Amino acid sequence: MPSWVSYNMLTFILFLALVTGAAFFGGQWGAGVWYRSLSKPNWTPPNWLFPAVWTLLYALIAIAGWLVWNLDHPSRPLLLTLWAAQLIFNALWSYIFFGRRDLRLALVDIVALWVVIAAFMVMAWPVNELAAILFMPYLLWVSYATALNATIMMRNPMRS
Repeated sequence: MPSWVSYNMLTFILFLALVTGAAFFGGQWGAGVWYRSLSKPNWTPPNWLFPAVWTLLYALIAIAGWLVWNLDHPSRPLLLTLWAAQLIFNALWSYIFFGRRDLRLALVDIVALWVVIAAFMVMAWPVNELAAILFMPYLLWVSYATALNATIMMRNPMRS
């Protein structure tokens, strides 16, 4: 390993790779003709906003995970499990919503995602406030996305 590469740098790159993998997986299904044909509320954000928001959120998610990885605390395994679980629910939502077009199951998934994000924040706060704070924009965005998912599901009952 070159002298300029440290263990911390490698672990940070690993967390970036994990969130990039989740983003890539979720990005396989996107807002296509089917999504554009759905009845959506007027507070639906424009499609161009999603990649910008998610780029920032994924960076914050990676940093929070890396901070937890570097903890020397008994709650580290639980926090890493919660971190991994949120990433799985996150990646699965796009597949369920856009790929399977299952608005109800997507709502179940995003509610589970919200719960895991909130649990991560509550558990991280006492041992690494910054990791919890980095998840705040994520929780806000997923709260908004949950309301949007639920509203789209209600406005499109034959497609749920």
